[in-house]
Amino acid sequence: MVVTNLDDLHKAFETAFNSGNVEAVLALYEPEASLVPQPGTVTQGRASIRQALQQFLAVRGTMRIETVYVMKQGGIALTRGKWHLSGKDPQGHPIEMGGKSIEVVRQQPNGEWLFAIDHPFGAD
Repeated sequence: MVVTNLDDLHKAFETAFNSGNVEAVLALYEPEASLVPQPGTVTQGRASIRQALQQFLAVRGTMRIETVYVMKQGGIALTRGKWHLSGKDPQGHPIEMGGKSIEVVRQQPNGEWLFAIDHPFGAD
């Protein structure tokens, strides 16, 4: 999914995540993007981000994201979201997670917006 309207980025992430397709989620990141999969840990590059995302996708849950704000200046933007993930652990026990994210996104030459920095807990 190519996101050319910045206001659609959180919805695109939510849709891709809920599909369970790691490649669909990964396509929303720049090749050298950074992701904070848990507070205090930073991963960089799509290979590392893929591994982190697979752990979240293993919950086989439903992600909901509410966009709190979008601030854009030229081809760069700062976004903030409030997210909630509900699913089950490998033993079938319910899992509930959530946080307040902050992201730096960059517009690509083709007009697409991609995550450059994604910190799911950055605004907590």
